[in-house]
Amino acid sequence: MTIPRRSWRGAGAFAAAAVVGLAGGVISAAPAAAHTPTWAVTCSEVTLNLTAYSSKATNEVTVSVVGGEDLLATTEFGREYHTKTPLQLPKHDKELQVRLVVKAGDDAKYSFEQTKTAPVCEDDETPPQETPSTEPSASETAEPSAEPSETATEAAPAPAESSSSAPDLAETGSSSATPVIGGAALAVLLAGGGILWSVRKRRGVQH
Repeated sequence: MTIPRRSWRGAGAFAAAAVVGLAGGVISAAPAAAHTPTWAVTCSEVTLNLTAYSSKATNEVTVSVVGGEDLLATTEFGREYHTKTPLQLPKHDKELQVRLVVKAGDDAKYSFEQTKTAPVCEDDETPPQETPSTEPSASETAEPSAEPSETATEAAPAPAESSSSAPDLAETGSSSATPVIGGAALAVLLAGGGILWSVRKRRGVQH
């Protein structure tokens, strides 16, 4: 069987068209993989990974907190830019808006701008305020108890004074009133003796 030359020519033209189309697709897809800005934001830091930019142009990158300070002032780079050390966010008790701006030096259409939210770190969250208790605390209860103890300490010498007077009660029964009692008894005896003597004298006179 003999294949006509026209068929061979048609097949060759089709193959050539397919190769050109495939090459065109690869060429057209190449720019889509270029100028790749990748970045991540956590509650405390920001990391950058900018790749496939033009090394023949001067590119710029800036990272800042919206309404706040710059985390990365405008910095020039070539084909790539990476954060060797993550950019540290300031401590915050509410969410922060972080903005990335990349300006491509070869064409403005490759420039990039995006904003991401930095959540609040758990350590920076404000603890809930406890409802004040009406019951006195242990320290407040302990303070009044200190005053009675001081009073008891000051009053402690009182029993010592009473103990010093104890020997007076332990004496042989004599007291300051003993001489008075003795004198009264002596006077009674003398008076009795005088009366007895007077009675005897009268009896002697009568006889």
